[in-house]
Amino acid sequence: MKRFVVIVFLFSFISITAQQNQITKIWELTPEYSKTEKDHERKEFDNVGVYRYSDVTIPTLEFVKPQKANGSAVIVCPGGGYLRLAYQFEGEAVAKWFADKGISAFILKYRLPNDKFMTNKEIVPLSDAQKAIKYLRDNSEKYGIKKDRIGIIGFSAGGHLAATASTLFMNEVIPNDEKTNLRPDFSILGYPVISMNEEITHTGSRNNLIGENPSQEMISRFSNELNVTGNTPPTFIIHATDDKTVVVENSLRYYDSCMRKGVPVTLHIFEKGGHGFAMKKKNLDEQWLFLLEKWLIEREIIVTN
Repeated sequence: MKRFVVIVFLFSFISITAQQNQITKIWELTPEYSKTEKDHERKEFDNVGVYRYSDVTIPTLEFVKPQKANGSAVIVCPGGGYLRLAYQFEGEAVAKWFADKGISAFILKYRLPNDKFMTNKEIVPLSDAQKAIKYLRDNSEKYGIKKDRIGIIGFSAGGHLAATASTLFMNEVIPNDEKTNLRPDFSILGYPVISMNEEITHTGSRNNLIGENPSQEMISRFSNELNVTGNTPPTFIIHATDDKTVVVENSLRYYDSCMRKGVPVTLHIFEKGGHGFAMKKKNLDEQWLFLLEKWLIEREIIVTN
């Protein structure tokens, strides 16, 4: 009963806070690759009141503003298997943590691959991530952020999106006449789907993103361990050994690729935690958030003086 009360309080607090946040459509007109101008978004609740979004057709950034901003910013990509967005824990709760550290946090409600609503569905999430990065860099003065301190964090399939944005930033899938730099300055991956290789991939994420019978070219294109370069941003990764949904081999391969290419990379693997533990398991949260904070301080993303 006590746990239920705490959860209800947390949900109420986040909901009230969210009502005060600025929400911006990242596409001024019809989003790139969209077949519709209508909002088909659905908000779904589970049996304890946790909500998620599906059928997103109008992507947005929700600005969680820190009381004392330090000039750094992060784009938050919730997971959900490219089928839905686990917005409450992997979006709002994470963004609040960053804001409490002085980092301007922007939750990206990205479109989920769906042939009904879009063309070229496999590049639509990436197009929204690139558009979000471009939007923040082009409007950095408005938000009081530094153009060279804009990072990205993602969990599960959102981790795949964050990794894709960190490896394929030279492959521009959005209009960019201003030649805005689309590379994140830092990358944080939580139990990420990394590979589309059927041996280790999360089948649901793969099927939803590139289809049930993808070509080898498509598999390689979206297997992020194959696309790391020396210019991939510094990366922080967390995963659990007992994750049965997205096996830890995903993070191990990305870590290895970063090491081989000389990319600054930190990997923390916990013995137990399962999948989707972020902002849900107090003991584990205390560990990985402590480690993340130290990493952010070392990289001068959190400014301590």
